[in-house]
Amino acid sequence: MMQWDRRDQQRLLSAARTDAQAFAAFYRVFERPLLGFFMRATGRPELAADLTAETFACALESVQAYDPARGRADQWLFGIARNVLGSSYRRGRVESGARERLGLPPLVLDDHASETIARLTAGEEQALVALACLPEEQRQAIDARVVHERGYEDIAAELQCSQAVVRQRVSRGLRTLRARLAGER
Repeated sequence: MMQWDRRDQQRLLSAARTDAQAFAAFYRVFERPLLGFFMRATGRPELAADLTAETFACALESVQAYDPARGRADQWLFGIARNVLGSSYRRGRVESGARERLGLPPLVLDDHASETIARLTAGEEQALVALACLPEEQRQAIDARVVHERGYEDIAAELQCSQAVVRQRVSRGLRTLRARLAGER
């Protein structure tokens, strides 16, 4: 998967308003993280795939409304994902309205695809628990740098500290995570 920082994601999503290839690239950047999000939420590969498909369909329908001044592209997409998930829980089924409006065919997964989706979250549970146990400053820095792949300059501005401090927090946090995860195996 290509590495995209926050500004690249915003430019890509802004370009997707008029360029189908840009939206396809945006899809490729976020497909796995979104599938992982839904796998953690549901524990069911088929359901995770359906929710992912509906989320991207909703995103495609509303890409014109994306405003970079109101938040990052990943925040926008995962906000849509949370709404799709919440709606599905309330209705007791996955909505397919956006996919139907866009004329997308129903999603059919074979066993291999289901197994691949299920493997996306293998081992993530331990890492998430270990991450949650870190001090808040380290957790924020790792989330921004590693999970969201943001640049040190951007993180430092957000956290109102120097880049050196952010680098130190990421380094110390990752060292602690490695030690904790190595001890659990």
